[in-house]
Parts: sequence; structure tokens; C-alpha cells
Amino acid sequence: TRGAVDNEELASRLRLNINRLHRRLRQESLAGLSPAQASALGAVNRLGSPTLGELAAIEQVQPPTMTRIVATLTGSGMVTRVTDVADRRSARVRITPTGKRSLERIRTLKNAFLTRRLADLSPTEQVQAAELVTLLEHLLGEQ
Repeated sequence: TRGAVDNEELASRLRLNINRLHRRLRQESLAGLSPAQASALGAVNRLGSPTLGELAAIEQVQPPTMTRIVATLTGSGMVTRVTDVADRRSARVRITPTGKRSLERIRTLKNAFLTRRLADLSPTEQVQAAELVTLLEHLLGEQ
């Protein structure tokens, strides 16, 4: 039909641009962490006190890789490793106040980047951006 949206093409463009935006936000805001470290730190914050195995599974990396990531985060004071009270052979990872401050800095940098970019838009484009956010929330089932 005339004027109909090609949903396949739209889906492809949406995926591509969301991935580009995600990459750009990551580049703008890592606060001195590698992408893997920042992701693991965020996961520890969300999960509370996961085991290394749980964290590796969630982050989709091999356990030895997660052990190295956690060792680096521990060395920089972002997380601590504590012995699991239920299983003394297992360690759990907890975020520290320093780690929480780093996550807040990452969020602040991401928001600042987006705020600068949004400020460059015309008033009409800013309204369209707000509508886009509503549509994305709807797509994700969050509204």
C-alpha cells in the first residue's frame, strides 16, 4: 500500500541506531572503567551480592574472565569480595560506596551527553524526541 511503513526496514534502522547510541553513551561515560568493568559493576549494584559464577553467567563471560574483572574492581575499591555464609567455598561480590559513586558518575556523564545533544535540537525536534521516548517505552512494555 502507498505510504505504508516497511516494518522490517524500520526494525533494522531502529536496532542499528539504538546500538550506535548505546556505544556512543558507553564511550562518553566510562569514568575510567573498561566496558566490561562498568557492566559488571552495574550488575553487582542491581543484584546486591551475586557470586562470581552468577555474575559471569549474567554478564555472559567465562568465570576466569569474571574473576579478573572482579579482581580489578576490588583493587580499585569499587567492590569487595565476601565469603558466602551458606557456602564457605564461594565468594560473593558487593559494591562499595566508591563503586556506587562511579556508577553515579557514569549515569551523570551519560545524561550530560544526551542533554547537550537534545539542546541542539529545535523545539519541534525536542517534542518529537519526547514522543519517541514514549514510543520506546511502549515498545518495551514499560508504559
